[in-house]
Amino acid sequence: MTEPAAPGWITRYATAVIRFRFPILVFGVIGVVLLATNATALVINDDYRYFFNDDDPQLLAYNDLQDTYNKNDTILFVVAPKQGGVFEPDTLAAIEALTEAAWQIPFATRVDSMTNYQHTEAEGDELIVADLVEDAASLSSEQRAYAAGIATTEPLLRHRLINPAATATGINVTLELPGVKQGEQRPAVARAREIAATMGDQFPGVDIHLTGILMLNNAFDEAAMHDMATLMPLMFAVIALVMALLLRSVSGTVATLTVVGLSVMAAMGFTAWLGIPMSPPSSIAPTLIMTLAVADSIHIIVSILQQMRAGSDKQTAIIESLRLNMQPVFLTSLTTLVGFLSLNASAVVPLNDLGNITSFGVAAAFLMSVTVLPALVAILPLRVTARGEESPLMDKLADFIIARRGPVLAVSVLVVFGFAAMIPNNELNDEFVNYFDTDIPFRAATDFTTEHLTGIYQIEFSLPAAETGGISEPDYLQTIEHFAGWYRAQAKVVHVDVLSDTMKRLNKNMHGGDAAAYTLPASRELSAQYLLLYEMSLPYGLDLNNRIDIDKAATRFVVTVENASSQEMRDLVESGAAWLRANAPTHMQVTGSGIPVIFSYLTLANSIATFQGTLLAFLLITLTLIISLRSFKYGLISLIPNLVPSMVAFGIWGLVDGQVNFGLTVVSALSIGIVVDDTVHFLSKYLRAKREKGLDTEGAIRYAFGTVGRAITVTTLVLILGFMIMMLSDFAMNEGMGKLTAITLALALITDFFMLPALLLVLQPKNEKASAPARPVPAA
Repeated sequence: MTEPAAPGWITRYATAVIRFRFPILVFGVIGVVLLATNATALVINDDYRYFFNDDDPQLLAYNDLQDTYNKNDTILFVVAPKQGGVFEPDTLAAIEALTEAAWQIPFATRVDSMTNYQHTEAEGDELIVADLVEDAASLSSEQRAYAAGIATTEPLLRHRLINPAATATGINVTLELPGVKQGEQRPAVARAREIAATMGDQFPGVDIHLTGILMLNNAFDEAAMHDMATLMPLMFAVIALVMALLLRSVSGTVATLTVVGLSVMAAMGFTAWLGIPMSPPSSIAPTLIMTLAVADSIHIIVSILQQMRAGSDKQTAIIESLRLNMQPVFLTSLTTLVGFLSLNASAVVPLNDLGNITSFGVAAAFLMSVTVLPALVAILPLRVTARGEESPLMDKLADFIIARRGPVLAVSVLVVFGFAAMIPNNELNDEFVNYFDTDIPFRAATDFTTEHLTGIYQIEFSLPAAETGGISEPDYLQTIEHFAGWYRAQAKVVHVDVLSDTMKRLNKNMHGGDAAAYTLPASRELSAQYLLLYEMSLPYGLDLNNRIDIDKAATRFVVTVENASSQEMRDLVESGAAWLRANAPTHMQVTGSGIPVIFSYLTLANSIATFQGTLLAFLLITLTLIISLRSFKYGLISLIPNLVPSMVAFGIWGLVDGQVNFGLTVVSALSIGIVVDDTVHFLSKYLRAKREKGLDTEGAIRYAFGTVGRAITVTTLVLILGFMIMMLSDFAMNEGMGKLTAITLALALITDFFMLPALLLVLQPKNEKASAPARPVPAA
């Protein structure tokens, strides 16, 4: 007994679309254009803080630290002479000039360099505080050698603003941005680049590199704008070319491109209307939407062409295509929507945005595919050559699977388990510098800085004293001194900025420069006097507000680390907190913070949250398939081709790379809704053949390959190309997401063409008898 061909309402709906094709097209386009006018209000959020939820405990701790001391928004000029050292006359003059010019940067509140380092000496009972280098061009060789000896040995400078070999030095500019709008760093970055270019021309013997937190924010900004400006047009061109080559239909290509364009416009307009900003991770949403919008259109267009090649007129073909594809297209759109909405479980706010923006686009693509697309096809001329045999390659593939079902399934299982065993080779690791390609100026400058000057990752502690003014207590100073010594002994640590070093230097100064006096002051009163005398001698902009709180009840303790993985960063933070618990009084037992610290914990939190979101999406999608396919058995069978691609993809990644940042942790959630599309279309056609046409398993598999094999191939190819275009992104996170998702989608096609039909054949009822011709006409 067979079931009705399809709900009558779909036929009536398709007939109405054809009848009212002109109003549908006009109102559809006008509605999208009106919505898209909001897109001019889109903004790019370039602040690294936007990656975190407002209640993220690590971010809150870091914000508290910055509220206590000066903010850590910085631009670091790194100066390296092309020949010789930094104390050569021309190079020293360049450093001094650059230090002065850096004050011109908008929002600059402090400039620290080797030349304006506040060197201390004592004359009798008087403490002399002055720039280490003044009027560099007039210094004698002896004076330059004296300055070099101090700079390369002073703990506050060595491995922070100068390397021990004196071949590279840094000028660190601290800025206080208003914090009222996006892109505030742009004028500061532009001025810094202008200064670097001017100084490079004036002093051709030096190279100048720009890094720092503000340059990081600006790199986020530029990466997002670059991706939106380049990837979208490239993707549109690729879609047009692929559609033209594979469909061989001008009208079909034009109709599909119209749906793609309208879907992106609607999504971006809706995004702006909701006030969602763009960011580097979410900047790929338009490219994703374009890729996904093609999938719905291809199934409908290919089916129309199949019907017409089988002899149907255009209107009948449109009606039959909607009758055959309405359910699977709706189902694939729904599952894709669920997959992307599951990104809201991510702990990374831009990834939440990516999921939501793409979901808008998926919903718009479905609406456009079942309204504007058939209406436009009904209007445009569409001519095809009638022919009986539609997909000889698909027929041969079906015959191959049917004849070799056992070996195909066995090899598939072995391959899956083999690659799944490689998944543990992957390591969760987020180094925000590595979010950018090596040809990005920020990345290149930061790599140079790490190699030649200092690390750019910092762990910061605010170490409280027992009371106001308590930082002068000998016990407090002794504790932070020992803490600094412990950290300096740890691997990966290149510098520790601690108040005790300054206090030892002042004690030595006030004892006539006696090396034996390079110790901590003996009493609280003496420490307080030294500190007051020192602070009163410091010039404007170079005070101790960035190291001591206003009540002198806490000091900033900064550990600079070379490139470290997320796990290594967390280990250093937690080991430091453990040391304080074991060796410091209760009021000093705090935990470190800092930008790389909060990113390292974000990776861990995001992997857990994403796994939970992916699991929920997977369960919802499976339940949806069970209900939609009206079969518990086939709903469970669909689990296999939906799970296998991600498992094998991460196994392959574990072999070839192994580094998983929080962008890659969402690939399973991102791809699961897409991967299920091919499975849905194949199983829906397979079940239609069995239920409506009474075919046996072998006949149903041939029918599925014949009717949907070409469309699945085309859609998957377009999807793979779309994600491969993401690999051209300057933002390495997007590049990795594109690469891993493309691999996953390729594996999904292979799984649906080999493993799934082999599994259906192996599980077919033993007493099943052939009940239809071996190879039915696909369009029938």
